[in-house]
Amino acid sequence: MHLRFTDEELATLVEMVSLSTEMANLNPNDEGNAGFARFEGIENKVLEAAKNTGMGEIIEFDLERGKNRVTEKFQESAFFQKCFDEFRNAVFWEELMIRLTERDLVREMGQAAYLAMTDEDRRKKSEPMEKRYWDKFQKDGMNPLFWIDRNEDA
Repeated sequence: MHLRFTDEELATLVEMVSLSTEMANLNPNDEGNAGFARFEGIENKVLEAAKNTGMGEIIEFDLERGKNRVTEKFQESAFFQKCFDEFRNAVFWEELMIRLTERDLVREMGQAAYLAMTDEDRRKKSEPMEKRYWDKFQKDGMNPLFWIDRNEDA
């Protein structure tokens, strides 16, 4: 199979495979390692082709990995890196909001009662708390959060 790309399309493909490989690299389990290796192999092929067609200034060979990668300088301003950073940021805040809400509900109701709820009932009970956390995080970011050691006086 042969595909033809304009320079602009090839540059977009480089970003797409770089983004997908970054995402695949987030999978920490052994099954994920095999998947990551497949993604990394395709990324290497695309980057090698791009390097040979005039995009060498944004692609370098990583001696440690034995594979091509886009340069850090390119990543700093690349659209794919902005997508990846936005994804990580959104996941962080959403997970924090969900986990704090779950913690509060378990404290309020007890673990057994919380686990006995249906998903729908849990969702109804969670939504107002999640909204409260979301509004607070959007307004104040991390500022209202602090750590209290259980052995410390609060």
